[in-house]
Amino acid sequence: MSSKKTLLILAGGLGSRYKGLKQIDGILDNGSPILEYSIFDALEAGFQKVVIIVNKLIPESYIERLNQISKAKNFELHWVYQEKDTIPISLEGFDYPDREKPWGTAHAVLCAKYSIQEPFVMINADDFYGKEAYQLAAHEINHHHISDTQLGMIAYPVGTTLSGNGAVARGICTLDAENYLIKVEEQTSIQRINSSIIYVENGENIKLDPETLVSMNFFIFHPHIFCYLEAYFYDFIESDPLPNQEFYIPSAVQRMMDENRVKVKVKASPSRWMGVTYADDKKEIIDFLISEINHNRYPEDLWR
Repeated sequence: MSSKKTLLILAGGLGSRYKGLKQIDGILDNGSPILEYSIFDALEAGFQKVVIIVNKLIPESYIERLNQISKAKNFELHWVYQEKDTIPISLEGFDYPDREKPWGTAHAVLCAKYSIQEPFVMINADDFYGKEAYQLAAHEINHHHISDTQLGMIAYPVGTTLSGNGAVARGICTLDAENYLIKVEEQTSIQRINSSIIYVENGENIKLDPETLVSMNFFIFHPHIFCYLEAYFYDFIESDPLPNQEFYIPSAVQRMMDENRVKVKVKASPSRWMGVTYADDKKEIIDFLISEINHNRYPEDLWR
């Protein structure tokens, strides 16, 4: 049993702490950035289509590289540009001259409205989620667990998502007895200190169990979500946001849940999550990928 499935990659944000366009930064000598490992894993899990949200700074040479790969590997590939004036809904008198960048992750997903008509997985371009995450997501879509009233999330134990190079921001998940999401709380100062994982709240150190599930922005969506995102984006703009304020996907999902429009089933990923929050995190990913190649989980040259 297989259903049409799309992988939506958010690659429009520019890394501020990590210098440069990390979304297309090759990790090993094969030149493949993390997002290509994500595409590779998704194709293996039965996804047939990839939509990538980018900004105008993405080099034409990289677009051409991936276009060639999609032809050779026979998957559908769409590029969608997210700019501050990419607004898929009509807004009277829409004008934000002092705004420099687009409107955040929920706006990025909304930009893909005309490219996606099937259930889809949304991920960050610069996060490595692991093969099993895509297999879990494919299972949810293939067995019709994803609908206009039920979405999905693949979450990770917080202890497996930390950086040795500084504090990280993570969305701490609260679940009900059936593993449906109740809320995601963003904590921005999570780090390992000695043998404990802590974050600071109101000047106090709060301990976290290493198995506490956190959201790493791996959602499984139904295309009906675009209707909600349109309405919520309209409300966001009507609220006259500050020049740097963003419309985030976790907030939009939380509102859908609070309004009883959707439930979100959470699955814990057995995969290792890897990310590049800081430039020094790259060495750990290099070592990890070399080990995965040595264990025959990836070919040395991803697309040969």
